Amino acid sequence: MKSDKFVRILGGSMAILSAVLVYFVSEWWLLLTVFVGCNLIQSAFTGICPPEVLARKLGWVHGSCCCKDESDKADKDSDCCCH
Repeated sequence: MKSDKFVRILGGSMAILSAVLVYFVSEWWLLLTVFVGCNLIQSAFTGICPPEVLARKLGWVHGSCCCKDESDKADKDSDCCCH
């Protein structure tokens, strides 16, 4: 699985989980949504995503879909979002 797909699936899953927990348990679970949102924003600015780093170390993801410049596009797989 590509790392960008993993991050999107994880972020979406955490948002849904948070909504379910807010409904059934406590409104304090909204803090999970805030944390996930802040993590996504900081990773957009810094390029560092802690869940992606952990998933790479565990071997769950490979590759990346982040093109640094136009010349990188040719080196990516056909399912990359850069194409």
